[in-house]
Amino acid sequence: MGKILDGKSLANLRAQKLKKEIEILKQDGIKPLFCVINIGDDPASKVYVKTKKRRAQEMGIEQKIYQLPSTESEESVLNLIDELNQDPFVHGIMVQMPTPEQIDVNHLLERIDPEKDVDGLTPTNIGHLWQSNHFVEPATAIGIMKLLEHYKINVAGKNVAIIGRSNIVGKPLAALMLEKDASVSVLHSKTKSLSTYTRMADIIIVAAGQANLLTSEMVKKGAVVIDVGINRVEGHLVGDVDFKQVLSKASWITPVPGGVGPLTVELLMEQVVKLTRRAHGIK
Repeated sequence: MGKILDGKSLANLRAQKLKKEIEILKQDGIKPLFCVINIGDDPASKVYVKTKKRRAQEMGIEQKIYQLPSTESEESVLNLIDELNQDPFVHGIMVQMPTPEQIDVNHLLERIDPEKDVDGLTPTNIGHLWQSNHFVEPATAIGIMKLLEHYKINVAGKNVAIIGRSNIVGKPLAALMLEKDASVSVLHSKTKSLSTYTRMADIIIVAAGQANLLTSEMVKKGAVVIDVGINRVEGHLVGDVDFKQVLSKASWITPVPGGVGPLTVELLMEQVVKLTRRAHGIK
């Protein structure tokens, strides 16, 4: 029976430390501020934005939300990013995805000052990540690494299978795993026979957005399984892993909810504080 990788408790533990850090900054007259640009009326995006705002308030971080209509032009959003880049009181900027079809999100990310890039998705910071010379990382990817580190799961020399190749999770996580000397396979919708790779993996991370994609037959006994997916099935939240089946074979496994999700939000707050300290020359 697998043990639970409790992301929620770790997020709360890290939050206590971060709160103290923020209090010290405020005593020195420094107030962390980050801005979220949300374009359109995507219901899931609005939920995510509210979750981030609530967490920011709990931590003592100021957050400004720029809620723009779905008809907003790309030029207008780029101008807003320029203004935020120039504002010395703004320490972090992020664009909530997805964006409406008339807006190329890559153009927006390219425009964000890398020193204010909370998501770690600007071309500059992605380049730093792959060169192992990074100061900010995509929150979910670095959250997974912190979770493994907390539970003393060493990835060096391990076979790691990542299902999903998104810019937010799969690709940056591969870079972070390689940096820690793991042997990494990145699997995706065009991969032939997923199970060929997953059965050899010591650690499996699933971020495909497909409910119950990973079944027990695809997992070797003793593997560590991390579920990034969140799907609604018959009114219930489930991950990309068939949790009940895989639990009996895994040595460690994350639940959904309560696994990776809380850590993603917590690490986002940590990135804001990291960028704030950096902007003020504090190590």
